[in-house]
Formats: sequence, C-alpha cells, structure tokens
Amino acid sequence: MAFDNLTDKLSAAFKRLKSKGKLSETDVKEAMREIRLALLEADVNYKVAKDFTNSLSEKCIGEKVMESLTPAQMVIKLVNEELTQLMGGENVRLNTSSKLPSVIMMCGLQGSGKTTHSAKLAKKLKSAGHRPLLVACDIYRPAAIDQLKVVGEQVGVPVFDRGTQKPEKTADEAIRYARDYGNDYVILDTAGRLHIDEDLMAELTRIKDITNPCEIILVVDSMVGQDAVNVAKAFNDLLEIDSVLLTKLDGDTRGGAALSIRAVTGKPIKYIGTGEKLDDIEEFHPSRMASRILGMGDVLSLIEKAEQQIDEKQAAEMAAKLKNNTFDMNDLLAQFQEIKKMGPLKQVMSMLPGMGNKLKDVDIDDRQLLRVESIIYSMTKRERERPDIINPSRKRRIAAGSGTSVEEVNRLLRQHEQMKKMFKQLNAKGKGKRGRGMQLPPGFKF
Repeated sequence: MAFDNLTDKLSAAFKRLKSKGKLSETDVKEAMREIRLALLEADVNYKVAKDFTNSLSEKCIGEKVMESLTPAQMVIKLVNEELTQLMGGENVRLNTSSKLPSVIMMCGLQGSGKTTHSAKLAKKLKSAGHRPLLVACDIYRPAAIDQLKVVGEQVGVPVFDRGTQKPEKTADEAIRYARDYGNDYVILDTAGRLHIDEDLMAELTRIKDITNPCEIILVVDSMVGQDAVNVAKAFNDLLEIDSVLLTKLDGDTRGGAALSIRAVTGKPIKYIGTGEKLDDIEEFHPSRMASRILGMGDVLSLIEKAEQQIDEKQAAEMAAKLKNNTFDMNDLLAQFQEIKKMGPLKQVMSMLPGMGNKLKDVDIDDRQLLRVESIIYSMTKRERERPDIINPSRKRRIAAGSGTSVEEVNRLLRQHEQMKKMFKQLNAKGKGKRGRGMQLPPGFKF
C-alpha cells in the first residue's frame, strides 16, 4: 500500500519523541531531520519537503509544544495538520456547469489509466443519480475505442464514438447528443502520448476550445514518483488543468506525488484510484490521507465504502436475526460476501485506527474467504440452517466436498458459535443493535 514506508519512518521518529519526557530544541531539530529524510525517501519534491519541515519546526519550537505535558502528541498533531494543508486542506468537489451537460475532459500520458478511470468516474457519477456519457476521443492508440466500449458496458454507461474522425469534432457532436438525450455529464477520454509533445497539446487545446469543459482532470500514475509531479506541472503550464486524479495508490508506490502535486501545481487532487476494480475510485480527502500516512486509519472512508456496498434491507434483516439469536450459516455466508465487495481484506483492515503497522508483516490471504464459502456451500440446506446437527460423519463429507480439512470445518463451526454467543451477551445488555452488518467472527484466522 502507498505510504507504508513513510508511515514506518514517521512512526519511528514519533516513538523516539515519546520516549523523552520534555522536548528540547535539539530533540525537535533531530525529529525534523528524520521527517525530512522520510519525505525525501518517499519521493516528495525536495523544496516541498524542506518548506514543510521548516514550517513545522517553527510551530514545534513554539511555547505550546515545549511546555506541553504531552509534547510528542502535540508534534504528531502538528504534523497531521501540516500534512493536511500540504495536500490541499479540504476535499474539493467536481466542478459543474450551470448549463448542461457538464463536460469533463480527461487527459494524461499514455498508460496512466485514463480510459479505465473515465469509466470509474462515470460509474461513480451514475451511482449518485447522474446520467453520464463516455466519449471516445482517442483515435490513435490501438483498440482504445473498443476498450472504452467494454468498460462502459461493464459500468452501464453509454459510449459515444465516431470512429477515427477528428477528436474535437467527435467531442462537439457528443455534447449535442447529450443535450438531446438528457445526459448531464459528458466525459471525454482523450488521447495520450508516451511523452508530452506539441501535437498532443495542440489537439487537447483544440478539444478544450470547442467543448469549454468545466473540469479538466489530469490522470497521473503515482507509481512514476517524482516524475508524476513534473508531468502535472507540464500539463498545467500548457493546458491549465483543474484537478488531478492519482492512480495506483494501492500499489507499491512511495506516495511522493500525492504530497507534492498540490504544492507544485496549486491544483487539487480530487480523486484517487485504489485498485483494479471499476469500483476502486475515491474522492480525495487531505485530512483522511494524512491520518492514513500517520497510521491513524481512515474510519470515515471505511464507513463510506461500507455504505456503498451494504444493502440496507439486508443489513436490517441481519440485525434482527442477530438480535433474535437466529444467525445461521446462510447469514454468515452473506456477511463474508459483503466484506469481499469492499476490496482486499488487508486494505480494508488498514483503515482501522492503529492497524496499519500491525498488518505490515501479517499475511492476509483473501482466498481464505473462498475456502469458508466452499465449506458453507458444501453443507445441505438444513445443515446451514441448523449447524448444531453437523456430526462427525457430516463434517467429513463437508470437508471432502469443499476440498478442506475436518479441522477447518470445526474451526468455522466454533467461530459461528462464538459469534452467536457474543451477540447473545450483547442482547442481554440491551446492545443488540451493535450487531448490524460487516462483522468478522471473533478469532477468525487468515
């Protein structure tokens, strides 16, 4: 996951501060040096890292920190605030036009993920009740139009294309089409190059002049590190972009681009790509990202992710079953399937406060959920509804049918029983409502 190394380095610096009772000016300067080195190793722009630690140092040497009863905690609080400001301070929403449709122009270098993330953005807008239209304006890359049609079909959004005619003409026709058919957003998937050149920028400028987009989003691959900032600056100088969409923040990237782009270009990051699935796109919240970097988790994003995936009616039914202690194997299966929708388990669990560092060396195998599903699918309907009837011979049959061991079947049955007992105790205390949705069995092992 992005920022893992930076999180580790910052945590080590804070740990040393916590080991000291009262901080001296020397302690603060040493901590700032470690933070600056950590930022540079994370591929943060040198000037950005220097300005960040200089500003932070001035605040840390202030009277409030030096005389605080918990100076290390005050330093962490200030780092959190500075990181949040460095990345823009607050979430910035997508621009919209007063005259429909609102035109969004996606641009970037070839291979940055423009086409896929155009579809991801379209799906996000559609789920919010809008009627987006995807427009194929990349006539140069082989199969680019076909790719957009495929991902457009997957997210249930229509794709407008006119083959290999001039992209600016296709874009203009698409806007007229959107007005006629009631599409309130038009997303232009423009062409990219392996590098910035005059032909690319001239074409993008023509499309911009004809369509007058309310939002120009630069799609940047965060895996390229510091070069992502250079690309963003070049596009902004030539095209005057409105925002940035950072892709592959779920990968093994050092995260420097996310920390540098706003400071270098003055343009906000509005979205981040967090995985390969077409649901894996999030609005960028600087304060939440700062919390993730500092290992504090991101509960708000986790809640939003859960709300998008959980069926409210199903959640209410599950809560009633937990309250009445009638939670069976079918319900446990449904819980696991909900968890799977939210993405890789390690990524989901890392959003919980304090879990980031603990999960670093833990091998969480998502295939374990598939093994659990196989065990439950190998049960008969009656066995799922009444797990207490599963005797040794039934366990052997279930294990053979699911390709697992009797020990694994026993462990799942124990976990199910523990879960029922836990909620029975909560209900006895009048806290049954806590059982609603997305619960892992106590002691569940991956």
